[in-house]
Amino acid sequence: MVFKKWRHTRPFFGAILTVLSGLMILWVPLNLYLSTFLPGSVAVIGLLFGGLITLMGLMSFFLPSASKALGIFVIFLSILSVIGALGGFLFGTVFGIIGGALLTAWRMVPAEESAGTPSSDVPAQPAKTG
Repeated sequence: MVFKKWRHTRPFFGAILTVLSGLMILWVPLNLYLSTFLPGSVAVIGLLFGGLITLMGLMSFFLPSASKALGIFVIFLSILSVIGALGGFLFGTVFGIIGGALLTAWRMVPAEESAGTPSSDVPAQPAKTG
């Protein structure tokens, strides 16, 4: 019950997809670790972008108020990750774009709206007679 309440106050699915995207993008340069740190290798960019995307996904769990800005950066970095890590064989890029879009679209629900109580400024419907 506590987890369900916590999950509804955060961009849960966007953050999960973002972390998954970052791990997929990190997978390519980590498997090429022998050539990653050679001079002139662009796989270091894949490590950097994959690590940043994973970090932003984790940050969106703990800073839900910053999810809009984090989502924009995730979309940007996941598109650029095609350069250094092949975008996690493009699955990481697609998951990053979807996760970033979910982070950007998420909004905090005010407490009175989440409680399900009708607002007092809406007039009641008159009863039909007859």
